[in-house]
Amino acid sequence: MGTDEVFTHIDDQGQAHMVDVSDREISTRTAMASGKVLLSQKVVVMLRDGSVPKGDVLATARLAGIMGAKRTPELIPLAHPIALHSVSVELHVVDDGVTIVSNVRTADRTGVEMEALTAVSISALTIIDMVKSIDPGATITNVHVDSKDGGRNGAWKRN
Repeated sequence: MGTDEVFTHIDDQGQAHMVDVSDREISTRTAMASGKVLLSQKVVVMLRDGSVPKGDVLATARLAGIMGAKRTPELIPLAHPIALHSVSVELHVVDDGVTIVSNVRTADRTGVEMEALTAVSISALTIIDMVKSIDPGATITNVHVDSKDGGRNGAWKRN
């Protein structure tokens, strides 16, 4: 971090505060985040054949992720409450677990990276909750922002 860069969530006295975005232009903003839940082979087989005792894990995790994105400002202390215009959560069973990708879109004064990350995280936690009795070693990994667009900083994509 260069000497001319500042932390926007820290005021002149070094205290955390919510950034005032009221003077920013409303623009379309998007973010994509992803992550993975590593699972035992037994659980992967059960997900593929629909035999997990608690029910449809992927459908439940998808809905939980969407609901989580909408509740982000209640979970992240300095996140702005913004209107979400679109939230999608895609889950795919792969050989070692489940991949999760969330895309979030708004037209507002601040970005939706935290909402996309929250959607992935809550989806992953829901998967863990639904399979923990079968696979207590299930692990959430690699949750990160893949891309974002909009606002004064424009587009960014993970390499």
